[in-house]
Amino acid sequence: MRRKRPERTARRSRERYARRLVRDRERLAQLTPGGSEERPIEVDSPAVIEGRVGSLRCPQCDGEYALDDHQSAGPGMRVVSVTCRMCRVPRQLWFRLGSSAPS
Repeated sequence: MRRKRPERTARRSRERYARRLVRDRERLAQLTPGGSEERPIEVDSPAVIEGRVGSLRCPQCDGEYALDDHQSAGPGMRVVSVTCRMCRVPRQLWFRLGSSAPS
């Protein structure tokens, strides 16, 4: 009969918890403004998008983002590809162009 290894059991339990935590944080990130096309961040101009990206933090490690790419995703929509500078996780942030000035 094999001897039980409590250190291995504890380590595997911690690893499962860490994987669940990462998965839950990613789900929450998609529900926050900018996390998906259905929940874009409202901006007045494409010129302010880089500044907004600079103020956002990675949901996994709270690190800053490095801007990789900035593209149009249709009329009035922009998708910005970023990578976290600490954990190197790539993600996409969504923005909707609008105007707060009266027409």
